[in-house]
Amino acid sequence: MKKRSVKLWSVLLGAVIALTGCVEGGTPPEASGSGGAGESTSSGDTIKVGVLHSLSGTMAISEVSVKDAEMLAIEEINAAGGVLGKQIEPVVEDGASDWPTFAEKAGKLLQQDKVAAVFGGWTSASRKAMLPVFEQNKGLLFYPVQYEGLESSPNIFYTGATTNQQIVPSVTWLLENRGKKFYLLGSDYVFPKTANQVIKAQLAAEGGEVVGEEYTPLGHTDYSTIISKIKAAKPDIVYNTLNGDSNVAFFKQLKDAGISSEQLTTLSVSVAEEEIRGIGADVLKGHLASWNYYQTTDTPENKTFVEKYKEKYGADRVTADPIEAGYVAVYLWKAAVEKAGSTDVEKVKEAAKGLEFDAPEGKVTVDGENQHIYKTVRIGEVQEDGQFKELWNSGAPVKPDPYLKTYEWGASLSTK
Repeated sequence: MKKRSVKLWSVLLGAVIALTGCVEGGTPPEASGSGGAGESTSSGDTIKVGVLHSLSGTMAISEVSVKDAEMLAIEEINAAGGVLGKQIEPVVEDGASDWPTFAEKAGKLLQQDKVAAVFGGWTSASRKAMLPVFEQNKGLLFYPVQYEGLESSPNIFYTGATTNQQIVPSVTWLLENRGKKFYLLGSDYVFPKTANQVIKAQLAAEGGEVVGEEYTPLGHTDYSTIISKIKAAKPDIVYNTLNGDSNVAFFKQLKDAGISSEQLTTLSVSVAEEEIRGIGADVLKGHLASWNYYQTTDTPENKTFVEKYKEKYGADRVTADPIEAGYVAVYLWKAAVEKAGSTDVEKVKEAAKGLEFDAPEGKVTVDGENQHIYKTVRIGEVQEDGQFKELWNSGAPVKPDPYLKTYEWGASLSTK
């Protein structure tokens, strides 16, 4: 077993700081300051919370359904008596797939609406735009999507996967099961670029090889040239970190070029059941994804969750990992508020440490050190019906390690 060396970690962190300008703790140097938006609105019979997602633009294909899941959780909690005897009042805002708009709307929710917490975001660009706003105003953001790691803000709870709960184990699984030659394809912003720094460091340590690396703008639709490059490079795997509706164009053009999942393995970390609906199961059949939850995940809680989601939004709707993580976020906030007996941010953060919740994905636990949650890793294959068949899982929830400080490179994965 080859352990990650201090030198390797230093190189990786240096590359990420160069990309993002951020260090541990999350705050860019220019964003420091106390700010302060005052107490959250929790007087009377309601407690205000913010729901902030892209309801328009290129990311709407993914984010609208996460908003729907958060609203479902709020409705369920209100029907059961609310929080601290009060009803939750959601204030919904549109980030419009525009990172400055996310920061602007976050400020509005904290300073004008004085919400107790905000549930929102998808891309790392949107999260990093919001992060200094929450830190300056001492607010609380619940972020529901897997991301590239290398961040731990005291004002954010991360209910999606961090690097060692999705990307790193999926790379090891691919090396053991699908081949050594990787082509890295992603959208041109912080998540794909940072994730690929991690992947390249891991491949160097575990005997893999990068045979190509390309980035396209969010919303990009012409992949003919890149597909030609992929053909020429002859990779074993395309590791896909495209986001939003660019995935529709890429996979349809890949099929039109005569490249099937039997000829070339692709593994995606931002394509789930909701995106399959938009792309088409006939296009994605046989392709892979790495997540912590699928609609097919076999737990009693998931059966109930899927039934309620479809009852609320329609039998043709699907659940997916970020949808479930958004739903779970609202329930974790509720549990922390009730344990604290208050919506005060510092009291809620303290109360959240070690909280356990029987989520649709299985039991999750809040890590008190970094405000991420323990999650089971799952690799799935798209089936004809647009659902995933689970090929492998980690067997138990994995402790979040966003900075990969304790991760052992080259550790073999047991088959579950």
